[in-house]
Amino acid sequence: MATTKLKISLLFSLTIATCIMVNVSAQVVVGGGSGGGASWCVTRSDASFQALQTALDYACSAGADCSVLQPNGLCFLPNTIQAHASYAFNSFYQRKGRAPGSCDFSGTATIAQSDPSYGSCVYPSSAITAGGGTTPITTPPGMSNPNMAPPTMAAPLFGGDNPGMNTPFSDNNSRAPSKAIATWLLVFFSFLLIMTLIS
Repeated sequence: MATTKLKISLLFSLTIATCIMVNVSAQVVVGGGSGGGASWCVTRSDASFQALQTALDYACSAGADCSVLQPNGLCFLPNTIQAHASYAFNSFYQRKGRAPGSCDFSGTATIAQSDPSYGSCVYPSSAITAGGGTTPITTPPGMSNPNMAPPTMAAPLFGGDNPGMNTPFSDNNSRAPSKAIATWLLVFFSFLLIMTLIS
């Protein structure tokens, strides 16, 4: 009798653990456990000034809402190429409905799972919150960082007619280890559940 109660208790515990692991695994696979799968497009830390300037110019002319990057805009400060390019990249990415390849910008951008918003500068997290018109706005005046040399490249870094639409999500492998761990834990708990049922 005590053995049967122990088996039932163990079976119940393993069932709960398996359900939790299935949920965690599904969240990892679908798009991260926090924010309901929200993602943002930001600059890569190793991107050069010239590459970011070219990509920023493209994003602002191809549909990103760069109005908040104007001198009196909510996201003007800090007045750095990295901050401005991140906002423009994300605006473009969200307005394109997070389409594959819309966060590449010739290798200068990457997908982030945590919200890069700061202070009054709120990064949109979907096409709906990206809002605004589709009228292109050029790179904000006064954008150049006084501590950085101006870009010297005359030719665009992008290939083809669709800059920003190159290799999809080239730097988004950060979830791979979590996905593997969740899968192995799911297999382990499933094995324990099966062994309990057999014995």
